[in-house]
Amino acid sequence: MILVMKVGAKEEDINATINQIKEWGHDVSLAPGEKQTVIGIIGDKSDLTGRPLSTLPGVSKVLEVSAPYKRASREFHPEDTVIDVDGVKIGGGERCVIAGPCSVDTLENVIYLAKVAKENGAKMLRGGAYKPRTSPYTFQGHEEEGLKMMLEAKKETGLPIVTELMSIKDIDVVYKYADVIQIGARNSQNFPLLKEIGKLDKPVILKNGIAGTMKEHLMSAEYIMSEGNDNVILCLRGTRTFESAVRNTIDLTLVPIMQQLTHLPIIVDPSHAAGKREFVSSLAYAGMAVGADGLIIEVHNCPKEALSDGDQALLPRDFEYLMQKLQALTPWSQKEWVEFDKQKQTDCIKP
Repeated sequence: MILVMKVGAKEEDINATINQIKEWGHDVSLAPGEKQTVIGIIGDKSDLTGRPLSTLPGVSKVLEVSAPYKRASREFHPEDTVIDVDGVKIGGGERCVIAGPCSVDTLENVIYLAKVAKENGAKMLRGGAYKPRTSPYTFQGHEEEGLKMMLEAKKETGLPIVTELMSIKDIDVVYKYADVIQIGARNSQNFPLLKEIGKLDKPVILKNGIAGTMKEHLMSAEYIMSEGNDNVILCLRGTRTFESAVRNTIDLTLVPIMQQLTHLPIIVDPSHAAGKREFVSSLAYAGMAVGADGLIIEVHNCPKEALSDGDQALLPRDFEYLMQKLQALTPWSQKEWVEFDKQKQTDCIKP
């Protein structure tokens, strides 16, 4: 349920309404907008039946949130969420490229790739220290030693660290090093893990499931947000289909569709979608062209020696060229598309 406040509602009215709702035993989420403020009421609201919500100070109207994902819904939070990671912003028109190796292998490589990423405009460094692999006999990551390498690369470049968390038992060690915690496709519906992540104060990149739907992706975000962590970035990495030409099939129409449904930033992972480096740059460019808030891309200086997913890693020169192309791209934001559609709806040109 949301309370839409009157245009120009006074701060004391907003605070009085919030205090009253809390007195009734409910938590609230405040979403200040350019013109109107929205107060979201969280949790079971059956006891609010008959309460004079519409007469609370400054309230314009009372609405039910129709989407099952309440906190992630744009109804609940009309304005875009902008997430700040050590001064790096993503969402609401602030776009961000995250780059680095799939797996952290050597200190020298990680530092070199961090420098390549920064020099070409990437704002965060990705790297896996705990690796979810299909086979139990393949490289599983350097674990904390890999995180220490990432930290050294951060000291050299200043780039915030993005790394994957696979298990509840590793939360403390990953929390110690990571600036952004990534939840991969295999854990996208590991609900106990999502709820524990929701108790942390670090931003989360949440990938869609291997064969998950858009609604399931948003509901997984809701698990995190229901525990208090609203700093969730949704990542589209494609899904498993009958098509074998690429690793995963990515539907980029989901970017503008999801931007209508949720206020959370949405980024694209072209590396896991393509599975082959020759297609990564095209998918990355297309993702940004349709309005994604960012990209997460795998880059390696010697892909044939990479400890995982070398086939989908861009070479540094390829990454440099892609970033040059992206700089010349000016995608429309969701807000611009909405305003444009409003104009089209009122136009009527007769021959």
